[in-house]
Amino acid sequence: MVEMDENIMINASFLPNTQIIEMIKNLKEGQAIFKEEDVLAFFVKEGEEVDDFSKFEAVEFEGDIVQIQHTWDIFSKNGEAIESDFQLITKDKISQPIPEHINTINPEDIFIEKGATLNFATLNASSGPIYIGRDAEVMEGSLVRGPFALCNNSTLKLASKIYGPTTVGPHSKVGGEVNNCVIFGYSNKGHDGFLGNSVLGEWCNLGADTNNSNLKNNYAEVRLWNYQTEGFAKTGLQFCGLMMGDHSKCGINTMFNTGTVVGVSANIFGSGFPRNFVPSFSWGGSKGIVTYKTTKAFEVAEVVMARRKEEFTDLDKAILEHVFEETKQYRRG
Repeated sequence: MVEMDENIMINASFLPNTQIIEMIKNLKEGQAIFKEEDVLAFFVKEGEEVDDFSKFEAVEFEGDIVQIQHTWDIFSKNGEAIESDFQLITKDKISQPIPEHINTINPEDIFIEKGATLNFATLNASSGPIYIGRDAEVMEGSLVRGPFALCNNSTLKLASKIYGPTTVGPHSKVGGEVNNCVIFGYSNKGHDGFLGNSVLGEWCNLGADTNNSNLKNNYAEVRLWNYQTEGFAKTGLQFCGLMMGDHSKCGINTMFNTGTVVGVSANIFGSGFPRNFVPSFSWGGSKGIVTYKTTKAFEVAEVVMARRKEEFTDLDKAILEHVFEETKQYRRG
């Protein structure tokens, strides 16, 4: 953390909106913004330790704001986030014309940035807005139901089937069937297979015909691995799929059970279902897992990032080495 003479500390679990941004800009020394008992932001001088917020002058935030408290909130609250972002990003801007060969429903809620390419696809914005980012591509036969955001330089491959709310981050490629997912930047689900109610981090890759379950056979509430309690926590959700950390990969025909958590830099392959908690830096699958050594993982990361003209830096290595050490207690081999 870099501190200056005067600092505003912001609770990153809250997604910014226009109202809270204006309040943060107007924060003064000794003030903190509260939403009920949660602190959204506070003003502090360099070196000043804060352990008691009762000393601050309380500024109450009474509007609506999205908060990410659990991993699964990333996909379950994505519809609200897309709606909000769509209004912010498209305000006072004019969409590129929708090509004549594109089938649309509610075209007024479809926004296309410059450089985007769309060919013989169907865009249905009746259940939420659709945003197509700069230099993105929607290939022939794709079927999209909003809310949906395809970020810059990303691709929907041939005959993709997308159910919202779904977000595809920048420089990503997606194919097959996707339902209510958030796929972060530089990740690929490029082939057929189902991904539902799931989150993929950056630099992930799902092999061809990878599928996940998002509903238990008995329709029971899904439990998900919780690092804080080191156990499986109730989600309150009937539909919950795969949570995959940055730089993780899986081979062709991989099957993930309902409510599976995969850590960072894992490499999963083979027949059968892997465990529904796969620790970071794991190598293997249902028949056994060993430690994925950082030297090997870094070689792969360097090659993968170079393909996208990105550098695997010393800082990247330091972050992943820290994750490796922090998660070694969960690995057996």
